[in-house]
Amino acid sequence: MKLLSLLALLLCTTVAIAQTLPQASRTVYKCEEGGKVNYSDSPCLGAKKVAVEPTRGLNKSSGRELQGSDVRNERFREGMAEAIKPLTGMNAQQVDQFGRRQRLSPEAQRQCRGLDQQIPMAEAAEAAAKADPELKAAQKRLFELRAAYRKQSCD
Repeated sequence: MKLLSLLALLLCTTVAIAQTLPQASRTVYKCEEGGKVNYSDSPCLGAKKVAVEPTRGLNKSSGRELQGSDVRNERFREGMAEAIKPLTGMNAQQVDQFGRRQRLSPEAQRQCRGLDQQIPMAEAAEAAAKADPELKAAQKRLFELRAAYRKQSCD
């Protein structure tokens, strides 16, 4: 029981540090509409998910890394997550997500957990769809799930 209390304290500390800046969305969607390609943090019908990793500040002239307080805080949270990983089994992104979700209502947390399971299945269904009507239906379902995920602030 004391181990759980310690873990909760570490997670609360990490969350408190994370509260200083809003979480930047690392989920980017590539949308093609009317022959134009658009990148957005909002999903669209038929969107392709693009993995992005923000830079952490490098001074090109000196080659030295210059860090702001936001980067230092992010690295601290990553170090904390790595330290408690044997206890939680979660990486830094999962710990951050866990901390953000703690602010949600229990119902919203339950819905996020459900969406965590449904979205990968919908992505697989979209990838497996062969015919046009089947593909459109799979894309519509995936769009609805991603929109609900964003609306619930699951990320």
